Amino acid sequence: MNRRTVLTSAIAVATTGFVTAGWQVHAEATRATLPDLDKLVHYTTVRRGNVTEHIMTTPQALEAVRNRQPIPAGTHFVLVDHRDGKLFRYFVMEKGEGWGADYDERRRTDDWQYQWFWPDGKINTNENTARCQSCHSSQASSDYLYTAYRIPRFNGKPVE
Repeated sequence: MNRRTVLTSAIAVATTGFVTAGWQVHAEATRATLPDLDKLVHYTTVRRGNVTEHIMTTPQALEAVRNRQPIPAGTHFVLVDHRDGKLFRYFVMEKGEGWGADYDERRRTDDWQYQWFWPDGKINTNENTARCQSCHSSQASSDYLYTAYRIPRFNGKPVE
């Protein structure tokens, strides 16, 4: 091989490695935090096969949804995900004043941000929350919540 071929090959390999690294999925930094679960209300449970999801939020969010008011900034919704009876993860949606501006308008879900936590409270660094935004964007009419329709039926016992 001549020198030019070796140099071209080296550049191609380096570029391929750089581009491939860009394709890897990693957690992006978001503002969503894991709240104190003892301050939240468990309002609904969703069961699908071996998956049980307990969904919790603040009393203020429950009241806002019941009164057809905007959910206030500072609100957390937490999906506590159990698989085969064992805690698997916490999926958190948190709303903050102006947080939507952190994202391109096409990707934005109002001022909600998302994060995926392991049972020990550490962020799952392999989860890209852009997928969460994409999925929840279909629920714009219910403030990006899949279970908002259950809240009016909540009377102290989680709705199933």
